[in-house]
Amino acid sequence: MSRRGNMSTRRLKQDYMRIMKDPVPYVKAHPLNSNILEWHFAVIGPEDTPYKGGVYHGKLIFPSEFPFKPPSIYMITPNGRFKCNTRLCLSISDFHPDTWNPAWSVSTILTGLLSFMVEKNPTLGSIETSDYEKKILRIQKTNK
Repeated sequence: MSRRGNMSTRRLKQDYMRIMKDPVPYVKAHPLNSNILEWHFAVIGPEDTPYKGGVYHGKLIFPSEFPFKPPSIYMITPNGRFKCNTRLCLSISDFHPDTWNPAWSVSTILTGLLSFMVEKNPTLGSIETSDYEKKILRIQKTNK
């Protein structure tokens, strides 16, 4: 493994230890056992949002150059905010390497994703739906 690959592994292990000790509110995240560069997360719908009570699965794909390059971010569960299985264009994702800050941790990324999920600003990979449609998706997902 390259020196940078070792650095990304070390950093992601540190970030994982930090998340286990100090979890991100409304988000649970874990790397794959077989590949620390792929993390899966679940957003638990926050109170006072149309997502309340829902659970939304997504993944982060980190480059071997992390933390010097940002991850790709995907949502897998239909949620009414983001297209499923599409790279999301966020200031914390690989769509914007110019705004990426290597000091940002996995916790920072997940906190940013959650805040973007509950707002309404459009971006590449986002979709527009009403709060009612978001609630219907949450209920359909919960009842399956």
